[in-house]
Amino acid sequence: HKDRPDLQILRASRSYALPEILAKDVDMIGDLLQFPRLQVPLKSNLTGSGTWPNACSASGCKGLVTPAVLKQRYNLPSKDPAAPSFSSPNSMAVAEFENQYFKDSDLDKFGKACHVNAEVDRVVGGNKGLPGVEAELDIEYIKAMAGSVPLTVVYNGDYSLLRWANQISSILNPPYVHSVSYGNDEAQQTSAKYMYTCNTAFLKAGVRGISILFASGDQGVCGREGCGFLKVRFKPDFPAASPYITAVGGTNFLGSSIGEETTWSGSGGGFSNTFEIPSYQQHAVAAYKSSPDAKLPPQAWWNNTGRGYPDVSALGGTKTPYCIASEGSFQGVAGTSASSPVVAGIFARLNGLRLAAGKSPMGFLNPFIYANPSAFQDVTTGKNGGGFRPKLGFNAVKGWDPATGWGTPNYEKLAKVVMEAVALPQAKNDVSIVV
Repeated sequence: HKDRPDLQILRASRSYALPEILAKDVDMIGDLLQFPRLQVPLKSNLTGSGTWPNACSASGCKGLVTPAVLKQRYNLPSKDPAAPSFSSPNSMAVAEFENQYFKDSDLDKFGKACHVNAEVDRVVGGNKGLPGVEAELDIEYIKAMAGSVPLTVVYNGDYSLLRWANQISSILNPPYVHSVSYGNDEAQQTSAKYMYTCNTAFLKAGVRGISILFASGDQGVCGREGCGFLKVRFKPDFPAASPYITAVGGTNFLGSSIGEETTWSGSGGGFSNTFEIPSYQQHAVAAYKSSPDAKLPPQAWWNNTGRGYPDVSALGGTKTPYCIASEGSFQGVAGTSASSPVVAGIFARLNGLRLAAGKSPMGFLNPFIYANPSAFQDVTTGKNGGGFRPKLGFNAVKGWDPATGWGTPNYEKLAKVVMEAVALPQAKNDVSIVV
């Protein structure tokens, strides 16, 4: 492989076939012929320009986003919630693939320096103790936001969305909130049938009370394949554009201090080429398209009838890299791979409030999110063109937009509306939510 000389790809010598007696009962075959997904490297070893005090004892975190920065911006209490009681067993998980392991000494180093609990409580699939930047970023920041909420790391050597989605539903006592920082373009999937089959698995998880959040991608509207030059076409991400998961985009601070945020140019977003607009976001998408501030790109470049994403965002841009401990030292990393575990940790914390009050976990989050936009901090500036071609991308505007969704979390407001809701909103004709 040109990007990974340590790997070899073996091609199939012929196409697959099924016996005729079985073929009539098989709906879809996946994960056989496509090349294995190789993780796009995170933007790492970055330096920060933040002027806020360094709340971590590690000098390498100076100017970088730390747990204290996120807690201040997103209005989380500085004190972590108490450990869950036996009667309200809260839980959350991160998904890791392709040799992304973690090292306990790195997590301990981060926890002590930044004054948070960064322990892993359970591992499904094994851990070799070899530090991976992706895995350690996910673990350190979902725990930084959720505190004592027990964390499961679900590891698989091969990247298969469908296998993972079915796996988490089959785990005994599955975690309630899952953060995943992996994805590809819709056009890179095996088939539309494969994506719809994944959607079915996501839907099943949602009705069981499981919340699934995915990073929206780090290439703006152009995805991994690029938008093209002679014939421009935006490349939406999957599963970020799935109607049955919550997609998390990325932002930067507008200035050098903790305050207003703006769109990170690399924040994945746009409109699906495969899935229609779900009912829960029809009004939000229509409002965006009718806004004069949207200044929509040429219609030939994107699908006007597709599901819009992301749904929400959090800091993740290269102007505001996160401080992590990996391979024994501290460094700055950026991407929506940072944004997703932050938002997931916040929702895991909100689940804890509901469970402690005898309520059900939140499950599929999007109907709740779209019913409560005022619980998020709107991001109204910037564009997600990828940073290379200024004419590409979608503008952030007041309200929902396909650059940052509804904006970034406000924990204080979210905690209030979460507890006021006796039953969470349901998505009409799309999915039923167990409450």
